[in-house]
Amino acid sequence: MIPGPFAYHRPKSVQEAVALLADLGEDARPLAGGHSLIPVMKLRLGAPSDLVDLGGIADLKGIRTEGAEIIIGAMTTQHEIIGSDLLAQRVPILRETSLLIADPQVRYMGTIGGNVANGDPSNDMPAVMMTLDATFVLAGTGGERRVAARDFYKGIYFTALGPGEVLTAIRITPPPAGHGYAYNKLKRKIGDYATAAAAVILTLESGKIASCAAALSNVGDTALFAEEACRLLVGTALDKVSIAKARAAAEAITSPASDNHGPAEYRTKMAGVMFERALARAFQRAQ
Repeated sequence: MIPGPFAYHRPKSVQEAVALLADLGEDARPLAGGHSLIPVMKLRLGAPSDLVDLGGIADLKGIRTEGAEIIIGAMTTQHEIIGSDLLAQRVPILRETSLLIADPQVRYMGTIGGNVANGDPSNDMPAVMMTLDATFVLAGTGGERRVAARDFYKGIYFTALGPGEVLTAIRITPPPAGHGYAYNKLKRKIGDYATAAAAVILTLESGKIASCAAALSNVGDTALFAEEACRLLVGTALDKVSIAKARAAAEAITSPASDNHGPAEYRTKMAGVMFERALARAFQRAQ
């Protein structure tokens, strides 16, 4: 289908974009890679009056270090995430996850900011950002503020972004050297959204789990941080009893819908399977 009529704007700075969004009102939408917004418009499920294209803002692109943190511009593409030597060395779970998003054509245009900012529970990066304890940098007419990824998601397509605010960057403190990581995703075919997926990052000390963070994708109204499941694993050597308890705790926080990915009960169980597999891979990598 063809989208409804809209006005198109291409600002050159974050300040210009924020001012445009404030002036144009609640019917205006920022445009990143467009892979979430444009299909909604084509199906006439959304009809913004104005699109504010962020693609011309150089300050929103690139990957750099600042002190102990890595900063990723919101308009950095998934393809650029995959190709970054810095991220491959310091935060390899990002590359692993990006390679599982859609297909190469989408990854050339799709941005990390778009993936995390629109509040779609089926996107992959929100769970990974929760696991990394990332911080999102938001800009609005009142200035800049920072929100933890674990506090950002409120419901389906509902986030901590205020009216007229845009996500400008993601700040990540890399996990320590030698950490284990994994993102496991069950999908029906290449390019599909997850039936269920799980991200895990952990560290070991004397063969036992010293720290653990995990989150689940597409089995609730938002990405789900599996805090209790990880608490049950700290201090263990990943024995069968501990795995079973942690998996049950991970499954308990899910509330998936029955849809074309499968019945709710199946998706809950697959979330547990993906969590267990990601946990095993992360543990193996950390050894």
